[in-house]
Amino acid sequence: MEKLQSVEQFEQLKNNEKVVFVFSADWCPDCRFIDPFMPEVEAKFAAMQFIYVDRDDYIDLCVNHDIFGIPSFLAFDHGTETGRFVSKDRKTHAEIEAFLTKQ
Repeated sequence: MEKLQSVEQFEQLKNNEKVVFVFSADWCPDCRFIDPFMPEVEAKFAAMQFIYVDRDDYIDLCVNHDIFGIPSFLAFDHGTETGRFVSKDRKTHAEIEAFLTKQ
């Protein structure tokens, strides 16, 4: 998964076709929980571009997009937000795939 490098890159990437921003942090146990199966999820949804957004590096971006819990997923298609899976709860493999199927 590619890591976000700047807010400018975020603004540029969200205009792409089917991009999913994965808000996370190294210290977050629920974020580490999804790490083992995310490569499989990315492979299954290969038509989507997945971008890792470090919550600590981009706290203002999180606030601006109402991301107050991690891990969280924010999906865009050509600049339009198509979905969000945002909460403070641990996400399961099945829940993430169900969310992505709707995008």
